[in-house]
Amino acid sequence: MSTFGTVGVAMITPFDDEGELDYAAARTVASYLVGEGVDCLVLSGTTGESPTTYGPEKERLIEEVRDEVGPDVLIVAGAGSNDTAHAVRMAKSAEKAGANGLLAVSPYYSKPSQEGIYRHFVAIADATELPVLLYDIPGRTGVKIADQTLDRLAEHPRIKGVKDAVGKLPQGLCVMRRTGLEYYSGDDDLNMPWLTGGASGMVSVVGHVAAGKYREMAEAVAAGNLARAQALEGELHPLVNAIMGGGQGAVMAKEALHLLGVLPNPTPRLPLVRAPQDQVDALAEAMAALGYLPGGDNRPAQARPCTH
Repeated sequence: MSTFGTVGVAMITPFDDEGELDYAAARTVASYLVGEGVDCLVLSGTTGESPTTYGPEKERLIEEVRDEVGPDVLIVAGAGSNDTAHAVRMAKSAEKAGANGLLAVSPYYSKPSQEGIYRHFVAIADATELPVLLYDIPGRTGVKIADQTLDRLAEHPRIKGVKDAVGKLPQGLCVMRRTGLEYYSGDDDLNMPWLTGGASGMVSVVGHVAAGKYREMAEAVAAGNLARAQALEGELHPLVNAIMGGGQGAVMAKEALHLLGVLPNPTPRLPLVRAPQDQVDALAEAMAALGYLPGGDNRPAQARPCTH
């Protein structure tokens, strides 16, 4: 098994009608995902609305989910901030609460130099004994982790992998092969290509619905059955587009779980708001077509137009 599993999901964080973190609902969601084939739960990442949850909430969330899923499911906790000292505190708190690893995103908004990015990640990695998964998503942070910086970071004994949401597959594959870092797809549109290129797995948002199919995809690639993996990618494309194409992934993943009856309240915390009804309707149609909701026809997605 790779350090951070194979089928990971960047889990949403549920809230109740008063806007408080709903730990009972978090347990339900975590249990559901594990039952669908997820082997790594990423808590308090961007999809978990980490900018609007607080230290005690993050720590208790890890404790509650750990108690629910048991010791065999990997829990990776977000330790992302543009304040390095704050990120270090989150890392230590996550280790104390029982996390198996850390997700460390590039410092956002500040746009530090590559030397600043390097020192930021090293400070997080030095703070605990947990393995670290770097998160490279320049579309949100405003700055990419340079290849040379990744080369340096790969030398740290606790920096084990990269969640890549850069969208430049050939470049990422080159760094993966050169450094030996474990790579995880951070873009559901690229899960299959990443797997065929030798990535260790994925950290998915669409996996809130389709974890079982992503598990099948990973197993098909491992068995050399690329035709099956390609068919699954085609089937899932409308769902990927419905969740990631037009709205905020954290918002749409909550709406999907609500449609499934897994999540009682899909409301996020401000500044995020619920999706407009037309997006929810499109999501329900995509889910029904794949048999996740009643009324679907289970038509293969290859017959549907690709949209980006």
